[in-house]
Amino acid sequence: MKKYLALLCFGLLFLNCKKKEEPIQITPEELHNSIDLVVDIMIHDIFSPPVASRIFAYPNIAAYEIIAQVNPEYNSLAGQVTDLKPIPEIDTVQGINPQLAALIAHMNISRQLIFSEDKFDILQDSLFTQWKNQNETEFEVSKAYGLKVAEHIKDWMGKDQYSQTRTMPKFTVNTDEAARWQPTPPAYMDGIEPHWNKIRPFVLDSAAQFKPIPPPEFSLDKDSHFYKELKEVYDISNEITKNGDESEEVAIAKFWDCNPYVSVTRGHLMFATKKITPGAHWIGITKIACRTTESNFDDTVYAYTKTSLAIADGFISCWDEKYRSNLIRPETLINQHIDENWKPILQTPPFPEYTSGHSVVSGAAATALTSIFGEDFSFEDDTEIPYGLPVRSFNSFNEAADEAAISRMYGGIHYRAAVEVGVGQGRKIGALLNSKIKMKNTNSIAQN
Repeated sequence: MKKYLALLCFGLLFLNCKKKEEPIQITPEELHNSIDLVVDIMIHDIFSPPVASRIFAYPNIAAYEIIAQVNPEYNSLAGQVTDLKPIPEIDTVQGINPQLAALIAHMNISRQLIFSEDKFDILQDSLFTQWKNQNETEFEVSKAYGLKVAEHIKDWMGKDQYSQTRTMPKFTVNTDEAARWQPTPPAYMDGIEPHWNKIRPFVLDSAAQFKPIPPPEFSLDKDSHFYKELKEVYDISNEITKNGDESEEVAIAKFWDCNPYVSVTRGHLMFATKKITPGAHWIGITKIACRTTESNFDDTVYAYTKTSLAIADGFISCWDEKYRSNLIRPETLINQHIDENWKPILQTPPFPEYTSGHSVVSGAAATALTSIFGEDFSFEDDTEIPYGLPVRSFNSFNEAADEAAISRMYGGIHYRAAVEVGVGQGRKIGALLNSKIKMKNTNSIAQN
């Protein structure tokens, strides 16, 4: 009997050891889930669109750099992206799982860049326990390497001038000149991130590399180009809302709203409704494309990284122009000179008008995604379902970008020049990324 029990114990121990030695399999869904949680936390913490773009970029780059060391399809961004040096070399003899290390590095940097770290810790602690129970040795060596790479990326990240911009002065509103931006109702917030053009770009040689043409010359003469664009915003708004029922144009405006902080006033009470940023919407589209093509983990990291680079440089380029031209919003002028009771369909965001941020970012992201998945990539965009909006269908990323751009005029928050010039500005950024940065050794992941 004792001999039998001894053999049974030995057998159970052997099976337990065998179980722990099973390789840890990392799937794209684990990356999607981690990014989704970061987006949810960013909504809770209320990050501005430019800051949110930075939160996407650095974790993705960390994960990508690890994958690029072991996957011959990919090339390191070191020496291609501004000031990035090669990450510590991976020691394959140690049994490091590169996908696991990449996800851990991604999660570690994401956690540092958000405020509500405790919300992220729930997912991270759960995954760490799962992986450790599955294969402690593989988990520990992969974690150690992932954190080592994360520190390398954090050191590089810490030199991008973000910290310095936190202490720079607020934007000074100039009400002496009629063309200059003024805070808008209902919250009358200060202009956000007036120094974002000082953030180090990833691919651009400077924030002003794709400096757009100036906006139409300010004039309230009814025959002027500027006034005609102002009146167009007013007329379109009235036209698409005249029947009371929600028109297609209104539905488009609401779908692409992506305002992370909408102030709502009820009597003496003011509160905020929170949504994703424009960059987060395009990150969501990236997830849809990866799932549609059943992209593996490495290819998914690549898609997220390239798209987030386009988004981040898009915001740097756009914000450089916003605070250069410092143009007044349609809402202010329409209330002052045309109709004091008029309100835009969307709430005007708190920064100057030209160019349209959503237009720039959409043009850049769509160009990057097209280079990965192809010109005629049809998809169902369900990104806005959590915010009470229906699915919209698109035949291509560029079609979606064009709709996102015109949505700003339908919403009453931008003139035509801002959206048309803006989406073109974004496409130039995306084209530069495609031509300058060699990430993949083949043309595309998949064609739909």
